[in-house]
Amino acid sequence: MADKIKVLVIGMGHMGASHADAYHRSDKAEIVGLFSRSMKSATLPEALASYPRFEDYEEALAVARPDAVSINSYPDTHAEYALRAFEAGCHVFMEKPIATTIEDAEKVVAAAHRTGRKLVLGYILRFHPAWTKFVELAQTMGKPLAMRMNLNQQSLGEEWHWHYNLMQSLTPIVDCGVHYIDVMIQMTSARPVRVHGIGAHLWGDVKTPNYGHLHVTFDDGSVGWYEAGWGPMMSETASFVKDVIGPKGSVSIVVDDDGRSADINRHTRTDMLRVHHAAVDDDKRLIRPDDLIAVEDDPGHQELCDREQDFFLDAILNDRDLSASMTAAVDSLRVVLAAAESIETGQTVVLAPGQSSSSKADETS
Repeated sequence: MADKIKVLVIGMGHMGASHADAYHRSDKAEIVGLFSRSMKSATLPEALASYPRFEDYEEALAVARPDAVSINSYPDTHAEYALRAFEAGCHVFMEKPIATTIEDAEKVVAAAHRTGRKLVLGYILRFHPAWTKFVELAQTMGKPLAMRMNLNQQSLGEEWHWHYNLMQSLTPIVDCGVHYIDVMIQMTSARPVRVHGIGAHLWGDVKTPNYGHLHVTFDDGSVGWYEAGWGPMMSETASFVKDVIGPKGSVSIVVDDDGRSADINRHTRTDMLRVHHAAVDDDKRLIRPDDLIAVEDDPGHQELCDREQDFFLDAILNDRDLSASMTAAVDSLRVVLAAAESIETGQTVVLAPGQSSSSKADETS
């Protein structure tokens, strides 16, 4: 392999453009091509405009001869593009979710193991110091845990088109839910065993429920819910809830509510962590006040993408073991797909033993 890792970037939407920008500025990577089915007519940022463009994936692999492929296309293409990349001897970075079915997700992970290539999933919250601290603090609150998380987005203009296109292949609780189920699995180090989902079709322009709510029970007694809705009708009230409660107290992400719910930079923002302690005296009064932890390192969306890509490139250069995160990607997908099944059937889905989970982080996460 050359000094710099040669990267083919697939898709130039929100995430593809951000990851391409990270590669463009990295001293470890060299972009050798940009691919999408309409790439040759696409308007690109000036920094990326001179890179070779491809509209045929096989041609891109053959001509660009990349060491790695960054997959940022619509979810129903993820598995297909990843499997072909592994066959071509490439490492793969892939935006979440890993696939749209568990069968395809397991094929992707098996191919990574079989070929000895690296597979990194775009679980951006794993690269945010405050979210890492959020998980660590949750693990000190005792068991069981009650976890409450949502990400509702009032999508207008550009976000309307983005969400409309995404919902041709999956629902909001599947697309974003994998992030927060992954966080819950890290907090509990437990196995999800039962999933229930509810959904509502509030947007006549799309065929799938654009609002959903999932409930998951873990084998240690912990429970969690996740809520997601997209569309111009969504409320900006309580659009961002991230907290966890245990016998010893609670931990919450506190965000100054001064932004739009569909602003991608707001989705990872953490202005402060509030830690509540449940211990009381003989009069049942709290012994100590809440701790407010200011977040000094609060990277924005682009900086988080930079950190993700640096991790990916480092994993290739230093042969990091990524087995745990690949397993976790399948585990989180299994839960959100079970929720989608529950919405469709009206029945609770019981996950069979052995269908999850891995909560340990990879060595450099």
